[in-house]
Amino acid sequence: MVRLKITKIRPARSTTVGILICILSIIPAYHQKPAFGQVSVRWSQSISSNARSAESRSAERPRARDLGISPGVLPPGPLNAITDVSGVRVGHVTLIEGDSVRTGVTAILPHAGNLYQNKVPAGFAVANGYGKFAGSTQILELGEIETPIVLTNTLSVSQGLEGIIDWTLTQPGNERVRSVNAVVGETNDGFLNDIRGRHVRAQHVIDAIEKAHEGPVEEGSVGAGTGTINFGWKGGIGTSSRVLPEHLGGYTIGVLVQTNYGGILEIDGVPVGKELNRYYLRDDLDRGDSDGSIILVLATDAPVSSRNLIRLCDRALIAVGITGSPQKNGSGDYAVAFSTADEVRRTPDRRRELSMIAELPNARMSPLFEAAVEAAEEAIYNALLRATTVTSRRGKIEAIPIEELKAVLTRYGR
Repeated sequence: MVRLKITKIRPARSTTVGILICILSIIPAYHQKPAFGQVSVRWSQSISSNARSAESRSAERPRARDLGISPGVLPPGPLNAITDVSGVRVGHVTLIEGDSVRTGVTAILPHAGNLYQNKVPAGFAVANGYGKFAGSTQILELGEIETPIVLTNTLSVSQGLEGIIDWTLTQPGNERVRSVNAVVGETNDGFLNDIRGRHVRAQHVIDAIEKAHEGPVEEGSVGAGTGTINFGWKGGIGTSSRVLPEHLGGYTIGVLVQTNYGGILEIDGVPVGKELNRYYLRDDLDRGDSDGSIILVLATDAPVSSRNLIRLCDRALIAVGITGSPQKNGSGDYAVAFSTADEVRRTPDRRRELSMIAELPNARMSPLFEAAVEAAEEAIYNALLRATTVTSRRGKIEAIPIEELKAVLTRYGR
């Protein structure tokens, strides 16, 4: 049920009656499943002023390169985002309501066409499996993705599945589809968010998919990163990319992360967590404060096989350790990767008969491995730096203090 609280309003009786009629008319929308594309009240269109102000504050915060932090040796793409891989789209729905709802949905689409009919090769890897990553076994078995990839909170995976399935079944050309391998990753935002209330609905997932676009990607406390925590500070959504030199193929790799994990933070090799006195085992006591999760989504336009996409996922997860995580018992650390290259796309014709596939050989994968590690590391920094302070009923999680961070980096010659 939607609860509306009206304060500092003293309407006449007739106005009050009108307000009550309006409220009663919208409440049923959340007690029945809306038709596809229709809903009486859409949270994605009614984000509170708190959410909009958080987005504004995020725009004022720096990315890693604004602070002189540029991991590795390869250059980023024009946007330094996963959307530097042509055709990739990203959409967010951010849910901030009252003093307890701090969650959302992030959707990543490999291309703008019918994903079910034109599947993309994919790989999947696990560093620590304390999580609920839906669709992963079929990715490993068949080596392909046939839906958008959705990220949300732990107890909303089922709503993620429902939204993806509803959206997929309504796409032109899918009228006879009877099985859908929806892909949903999650992290647990249960400190800042009323996770037990399960406020994400299937329609929010559909909204995120339909809002997905090319171009700049919003980062920080948005979408699936709204309620996440990273190294004791506010976490969120981050992204980065790398481009190989032309003589190595000129391929692009983009990474998007949902960060909700801990450890002893290092940025560009600087022990930031220790310098700012916020780190795991500071008091020689494991309180579970480095438990959590991280999801990495990798996209590339290189014609890579599903087997080598698994290897690409394994390399990207190295960045989680570089940033200071021991990948503890309670952490769900996952990576999923796909290729958008036409040469390896799983089209209906290629799935029906013997086909010639042009794919990158093993000997040419190492530069892509380097690109994956660099982009993943920078994406994590961007999620941390762009995130804004978030307060909820249970407390406040501060954004990492930029001026203090700058001072630490300067002391270490950065």
